[in-house]
Amino acid sequence: MRRRLAVFDVDGTLSDSQHHIHAAMTQSFAAQGLAAPNLEAVRQIVGLSLPLALVRLAPQADARLIDALVQGYKQSYYVARSDKPAPLFPGAAEVLARLAARSDIVLGIATGKSRRGLDALLTHFGLTAIFVTKQVADDHPSKPNPAMLLAALAETGVAAADAVMIGDTSFDMEMAGAAGVGSIGVTWGYHAPEALTAAGAGRLVADFAALEAVLNTPWGSA
Repeated sequence: MRRRLAVFDVDGTLSDSQHHIHAAMTQSFAAQGLAAPNLEAVRQIVGLSLPLALVRLAPQADARLIDALVQGYKQSYYVARSDKPAPLFPGAAEVLARLAARSDIVLGIATGKSRRGLDALLTHFGLTAIFVTKQVADDHPSKPNPAMLLAALAETGVAAADAVMIGDTSFDMEMAGAAGVGSIGVTWGYHAPEALTAAGAGRLVADFAALEAVLNTPWGSA
């Protein structure tokens, strides 16, 4: 049986982490005497690796300040909020469980989160075992570089034509295009639907029920 690979982004796709991320950014910027970015600005950088995200949020900062902001963010997000992971979006756990039970689909993750952050989230929600491949920012260049997806394909042995990237940002859609895999944009996340379409989304879905229905169809057109 030919296996297909469904790769999920995390923040904004599986987990509604915007308020956790914004709170950690606010604390990190305040510790350096800087005005904090607003929530919408933070939503636009979700999905990027942390250093690149901070360069976009603080373009005037030098390397030393960026490093201080990175460390402050990690302290706030991974320590202060370690026992309160961001919630999953409605329907995420149920759809993932059904997909993981299928013999023709393998599940993966490609996220701008660190390994520590991803492991904490998956452990909390009991999802660790269902993902065959987990690609994180620690090991790869930031999205939209295709490295994460290329590693997921190599790790699972699935051809690019049989894989699809599922995410909520233009970075996810651009990464999919660069890797030669299909793409599905979810509209419950942090980038506008028109931004997903402009970035090359093959399809858009509005909830997890619609996503599951798409994954029950041939992926060549996704």
